[in-house]
Amino acid sequence: MTSGARGDELREFLRSRRARVTPEQAGLPLHAGRRRVPGLRREEAALLAGVSADYYVRLERGTVRNPSAEVLEGVARALHLDATERAHLFRLARPARTGARRRPAPPQRVRPGLYRLLATLDTTPAMILGHRMDVLAANPMARALYTDFDALPYRERNLARFVFLAPEARELLADWERAAQGTVAALRLYAGRHPEDSRLSELVGELSVRDEDFRQWWAAHDVLEYTHGTKLYRHPLVGELALEYESLTLPDDPDQALYVYTAEPGSLSEQGLRLLAGLRGSAEGSVPGVTAGA
Repeated sequence: MTSGARGDELREFLRSRRARVTPEQAGLPLHAGRRRVPGLRREEAALLAGVSADYYVRLERGTVRNPSAEVLEGVARALHLDATERAHLFRLARPARTGARRRPAPPQRVRPGLYRLLATLDTTPAMILGHRMDVLAANPMARALYTDFDALPYRERNLARFVFLAPEARELLADWERAAQGTVAALRLYAGRHPEDSRLSELVGELSVRDEDFRQWWAAHDVLEYTHGTKLYRHPLVGELALEYESLTLPDDPDQALYVYTAEPGSLSEQGLRLLAGLRGSAEGSVPGVTAGA
């Protein structure tokens, strides 16, 4: 991402966050008359952040080079940013490097021990996601829950592609809109971390062209980090499932995470997972040995 492109990202991110905060939420006095912009005006955001209006305008335009941490903390407080949004702001406003050419993120490898770990989880879905939500590995239960990622062409093994382009995804994901919006927000967060990843640009371009929802949500500049939560499914073979997921980031590759899906003990969802495991049987075989992901 060029410095100009990063400036555009910063500008749109700050504009979108500023539009969410009302004067009432910020504790500002209300004035008579119609406001021309939703949320805070730039001068109001500047006042709350403790900087001059001129400085804030330049910051929002992306023309301030290396703003101080104190300034960014003030902006984060003024715009009511959560921890994920705050970190995203710092990455956009204070990039580690500039001027790099767009290129794919470096290839990722799944360690043999992680494949063996996935194989031991034979009654619960588990997968390893990498750059841009690429599915680097998935155990048989994850393939039975979602789709057989191993059977897809290598570049199509991507969870975002599945959510937006696979016809069965909107039936499988009981709360598809929420799940899809979260997927977009997770890709936005990744974009802030890896602005030079050309394959992310290709993915975003394809999804924007092929899906109107993706295009609108991408323009919202929301960011989200998946750590844990609950997802709802309507599986064609076992019915409704409410599964809790935990995301465990691998210490030697922060962009590689293990996702494990479990059901509450004694619940109908646990019975559904057991039924799914039984239906899968031994036909799936074992998890493959070692493959490389990019």
